[in-house]
Amino acid sequence: MSPSEINPRDFSAASFRDPLERAVNESAEALLKQQREDGHWVFKLEADATIPAEYVLYLHYMDERDPELEKRIGVYLRDIQEEHGGWPLFHRGDLNISASVKAYFALKAIGDDIDAPHMVKAREAILAHGGAATANVFTRTLLALFGQIPWKGVPIMPVEIMLLPRWFPFHMDKVSYWSRTVIAPLTVLMTKRPKARNPLGIHIQELFVTPPEKVTNWYLEPVRSNWAYLFRGIDMVLQKVYRFFPKSVQDKAIDKAVAFVDERLNGEDGLGAIFPAMVNAVWMYDVLGVPADDPRVLIAKKSIQNLVVEEGERAWVQPCLSPIWDTALATHAILEVGTPEADAAARKAADWMVARQITDVVGDWAVRRPGLAPGGWAFQYNNPHYPDVDDTAVVMAALDRIDPVKYAEPIEKGKVWVQACSRKAAAGGRSTPRTPAITSIIFPSPIMAPCWTRPPPTCRPAASRCCRCWASAARTRWRTKASTTCCASRKRTDRGSAAGAPTTSTARGPRSAPSMPPGCPMTIPPSGRRSSGWNPSSGTTAAGANAAGPTGTTSPGAWAAPPRRPRPPGRCWASWRRARPSRPPWPRASTT
Repeated sequence: MSPSEINPRDFSAASFRDPLERAVNESAEALLKQQREDGHWVFKLEADATIPAEYVLYLHYMDERDPELEKRIGVYLRDIQEEHGGWPLFHRGDLNISASVKAYFALKAIGDDIDAPHMVKAREAILAHGGAATANVFTRTLLALFGQIPWKGVPIMPVEIMLLPRWFPFHMDKVSYWSRTVIAPLTVLMTKRPKARNPLGIHIQELFVTPPEKVTNWYLEPVRSNWAYLFRGIDMVLQKVYRFFPKSVQDKAIDKAVAFVDERLNGEDGLGAIFPAMVNAVWMYDVLGVPADDPRVLIAKKSIQNLVVEEGERAWVQPCLSPIWDTALATHAILEVGTPEADAAARKAADWMVARQITDVVGDWAVRRPGLAPGGWAFQYNNPHYPDVDDTAVVMAALDRIDPVKYAEPIEKGKVWVQACSRKAAAGGRSTPRTPAITSIIFPSPIMAPCWTRPPPTCRPAASRCCRCWASAARTRWRTKASTTCCASRKRTDRGSAAGAPTTSTARGPRSAPSMPPGCPMTIPPSGRRSSGWNPSSGTTAAGANAAGPTGTTSPGAWAAPPRRPRPPGRCWASWRRARPSRPPWPRASTT
């Protein structure tokens, strides 16, 4: 339907309705044709040049080349090369140095002549951006495995991190699931430092501005935070002392990493159901001397092979499969058609999704949510240790639209799991900034929706940054100098002092309340106890026009703010932390 066919002034006209109905019907028909026999949809998931290039290098690392498949992957890599000569992370994007280095390396391994026009163009673009030495850590690790750079060019990631206690600033439970599944086998590789078989002896020394053995500073990426200096210092120390670590501790850590991978190997769906983790698992087994015919090795290799997509003369590799996500979104779309055929397809998809609900495996999220019964959905066919909040929310919304009575039980299980994992980023359930928008689909009512899935809604930005500081300061009753240094509050206090407003001092004893940012509903009475601003008896907030406290009196030092509509208790994060129950508010898992 071309724009000329639409009359923008009359959407009820046949010139608009007829092409629109035709487009809807054709789209619905195409979608129904792609539904699998068991009721689900799954579409090809294309990423960038990184995954196909890594697959080629994986084959060369293991000396398990497939020349015919490699040639077709080469066609794909040449097709997606951009005009600037490199490879981006998205279509028509800027050159990404790491993706470009891997793509060039893969094409050279496939057999492309380095003097071919596309290779010359790629090499010039890479060198213009600083060369292969400026690639990211994962790319440099790959280059170290192939002997292209010394291991000093890769930050130390000792396998001993598998043994760190949970209270330590870094712990595996504190990183995202995909990072966890990638890092666990990667630490073994970094400890053992194997060398790829590389049967053709391919190298890419021409991509370095300075020969790798002469590079003295591998910290070439720009510093974005002062933390970078700390981590660089730690890395420098570890580079010197790591070889002196006790071997017994190292062996224990390796055993724990292997046990972690074995438990989550996940059949033909693979470790974490994502390509990088699967490849690292195969390489880990290889360096540890696990036989090639070991069932773990065979199943890990099969999971990688399942990601290959062949399209005639070209082939490429997916980062993972996405059946749950695709089926849920396709179901929402097909429900809009309103025909009996479409409704039947939606019900068939719903039955398939219900069968995929994870109810029998307690995943890594249980570290943060002990006792919570499982009830989520993953992104892939099978990934029982790592369901996620967004897939679960979208599936529940689809089931609720189709038949809320028939699917009441799986919806209820999913709702409890989502609510619990949305309160704070759980270790396993992928609770991300997308969660507030997604949970609003399931919990449209403010009473049903957990208030902690949203940022503090009535605090201005400066105030919301200070909520936790205020709660901490309230516990010290404003008696210390540290109490007056939280975020923007100190600056506003200083400005208030210049204007004659009440201020705080560093002397001990009862304090007047510090100045608060304008419009914040929180008030600090002179006693130092904090009020959330909610007055149940009057139904008004303390941040009203008179900045009244819970008793209706004006709190010294509180900024006046325009009237706001009443808020239920605990809307602010700091208020919820103070009032949260000692026992988990979600149903406990059955112990029978």
